[in-house]
Amino acid sequence: MNLAHNLAEVAAPCADRTAIKLDELELTYRELDAASACAAELLRALGVKPGDRVGVMLPNVPQFAVAYYGILRAGAVVVPMNVQLKERETAFYLADSDAVAVFAWHDVAVPAKAGALVAGAECVVVDPGEFDRWLQAFSPADRSVQPRAAEDTAVILYTSGTTGTPKGAELTHGNLRANTEAAVELLQLTGHGDVILGALPLFHSFGQVCGLNASVAAGGCLTLIPRFSAGKALAVIERDAVTVFEGVPTMYAAMLNHPDRQACDTSSLTLCASGGAALPVEVLKGFEETFRCQVLEGYGLSETSPIASFNHAHRERKPGSIGTPIAGVEMKLLDPVDGVGEIAICGHNVMKGYWNRPEATAEVIDADGWFRTGDMAVVDSDGYFFIVDRKKDMIIRGGYNVYPREIEELLYEHPAVREAAVLGVPHDTLGEEVGAAVALKAGAEATPEDLRAFVKERLAAYKYPRQVWIVDELPKGPTGKILKREIELPVEVQS
Repeated sequence: MNLAHNLAEVAAPCADRTAIKLDELELTYRELDAASACAAELLRALGVKPGDRVGVMLPNVPQFAVAYYGILRAGAVVVPMNVQLKERETAFYLADSDAVAVFAWHDVAVPAKAGALVAGAECVVVDPGEFDRWLQAFSPADRSVQPRAAEDTAVILYTSGTTGTPKGAELTHGNLRANTEAAVELLQLTGHGDVILGALPLFHSFGQVCGLNASVAAGGCLTLIPRFSAGKALAVIERDAVTVFEGVPTMYAAMLNHPDRQACDTSSLTLCASGGAALPVEVLKGFEETFRCQVLEGYGLSETSPIASFNHAHRERKPGSIGTPIAGVEMKLLDPVDGVGEIAICGHNVMKGYWNRPEATAEVIDADGWFRTGDMAVVDSDGYFFIVDRKKDMIIRGGYNVYPREIEELLYEHPAVREAAVLGVPHDTLGEEVGAAVALKAGAEATPEDLRAFVKERLAAYKYPRQVWIVDELPKGPTGKILKREIELPVEVQS
């Protein structure tokens, strides 16, 4: 059941195909398989045993795949880490997971080494040329894959930690193999001519499973972008004849509004998948009209490996919906009020639990295996789920429940709006007031009063944002997801 078998099984039949690409640097399946076997041998030489945790602090470079499959091949557990972490954070990830080693990119060697020293872990600095020579020194005669059981942990993905210190979601080989198979089917990958744009961070579950693992399992090509920019993405789509694009809503909005969107040849695109946050319907429609390809929205979390539901390509698609549960997965609404309830998920995709946090695990997974997501939704008569908002993001204004996504969807319909985030603002008598931070399209003009009036005309009086402020950019996480908790309120709003 070792997830690394996905690579080993395609290495021979797809030997000369390009597996991973970063501009001029390419690794064939033969080369990736051999390099991962060398990485596994390197780890064994460091004393790493099956079940040990090993960090991966690498950007979107081919060496990420080498380290990732090398760790799995040795029977160890991958602990993916953001390359932007500082010494304190690196030390926490490594110490909390009790990691014995970490692969760190040469540009982040200082915080990685310092964190590893605190945690008592060995740090393997990955400098492209030196790393390749090092691997060759550990070239094994035996390229076998360490056997692992379906219930054995393969990856520990740390959550964002918005409510305290990050927690590590334990994803098993069974979780990830099943979800990878689902991704291959949902994205209609066959391996023949499939080119996936790897713009999502590989340390994140979406990019890792739906990008790297799905591409490898199908024998496709993953062409990488170390850091997303709309211009670079459009250029790579044209250069490499990308067939599948996976992104979060802000990526779609950025490409849709980029001045070169018509100049680049993107006709190779056949399918796009969106996840990580709700995709505004206006952005979905605009992207499909501009790039003439199908955009399918799905849903999932780190704790669900990640895919839980999807708008399946050969079924009815409902814009604004996260689709229906994937095969082998069930979803239901808990404690619905006026049709709105919290999504709960059960199936092969649900994590084993939070690493060394049984109490936190018990809070979200019940005795029957149902995982509480914290996402509020409605479900229609056909079984399609529609996210209303995060439970914790719901605004209670004078006793009325206000769901930010409804207002954000409306703001995206305004011709001047590029991005919008709606959040609760403290209020003395109402408890919370509705506020909106808005970024405008290049060259567009709109005042807060214009935007407030636009929403007021279209929604109930208690819903429209009394406080609206214009910003140059909205704060985003490493995947491009808008971070509402980091939005600063202007002085006039605070008062």
